[in-house]
Amino acid sequence: MSEDKIKIKGENGGLSLAFPAAMPFSEIMEELGKKLDSGAGFFLRGTLVRVPRDRFSQGELADVQELFRTHGLICRLAKPAADQPAPAASPQTSALSPSAKGKGEPELQQMVVVDKTLRGGQAIETEGSVIVFGNVNPGAQITAGGSIDVRGTCRGVIHAGAAGDSTAFIIADRLMPTQIRIANYVARSPDEPEDSGKAERAYVKDGQIVIEPIER
Repeated sequence: MSEDKIKIKGENGGLSLAFPAAMPFSEIMEELGKKLDSGAGFFLRGTLVRVPRDRFSQGELADVQELFRTHGLICRLAKPAADQPAPAASPQTSALSPSAKGKGEPELQQMVVVDKTLRGGQAIETEGSVIVFGNVNPGAQITAGGSIDVRGTCRGVIHAGAAGDSTAFIIADRLMPTQIRIANYVARSPDEPEDSGKAERAYVKDGQIVIEPIER
């Protein structure tokens, strides 16, 4: 599966998915399942994922929601267009109140969604996770209590798990940060990083930060 088939965009503190009209439900389930099972970070845990209202039958929607729930994600129907609030001018976070959580539903984590490139001198700081639909340029900085996903080239200073969560991870289409930190662990990119042509994930393993290629 690629983003040419399943479109992803940031929406009100979460993600919105769109599927081709001709894509069979069985193929949607199969490809989503592969991505979620791979642990490649296609979605950050605790993410609110919205799907089109009229795309699935009631039974199909239940299957999609259960698939996401088993991977620690929350799946809901997108709001009708008339109910959509005006787009925010700056990144925002979103959290689900305890009274709004469904029984057995994963806890919705705070997330900052950035729909632009972060330029030098710009900074994002949040207790939750961050997803950037753009590049993180040299001189830009992201500090997150959760994980970080950059859908572009990352060349800035990146700190995931800033409150001490060593299970947090960092993903980018091209991971070339000036400095990378996860919890209390610190690493730098090689002087001449290799371009594998794949996205990369950084995480803590055996007391050090490991970077490996992944499939998006």
